[in-house]
Amino acid sequence: MSFNNQVKISHFKNEWHKTTINILLTNNWLIKELELRANRKDITLQQFNVLRILRGQFPNPISNTLVKKRMINSTPDISRLVERLVLKNLVVRAQNVADKRIVDLMITELGMKLLASLEEDMILGDILFQNITETEALQLSQLLDKLRGE
Repeated sequence: MSFNNQVKISHFKNEWHKTTINILLTNNWLIKELELRANRKDITLQQFNVLRILRGQFPNPISNTLVKKRMINSTPDISRLVERLVLKNLVVRAQNVADKRIVDLMITELGMKLLASLEEDMILGDILFQNITETEALQLSQLLDKLRGE
């Protein structure tokens, strides 16, 4: 379905207005697709994000607070999110030796295996490769960085 048919707006104020709506629509589409793919492995998109953060720190532990800061989509209740990962044996939790108020987290071998099994699907290569070239992907990424002032 085309953008104009999907949003049902006959007239945009200007191209910036249209671009804003298009970005929001695309964001929602991407999130839905990624959530579907994560759910196939019985995790949420936020849980996938936490596992990737923990894998990036491995073999070093990382605190709840630092995980929360690094998340793409922030969550107010990181403790509950982590608890679900602990119950699935994807993450281990321990009290920090230096500061008893800090909880250290580390991805488990099972968590690593789950990420490895999901990695290709979560890149969305099957969709992106069909719809845009690598050069266009680079250009789009650069434009999005520019939009955020980076």
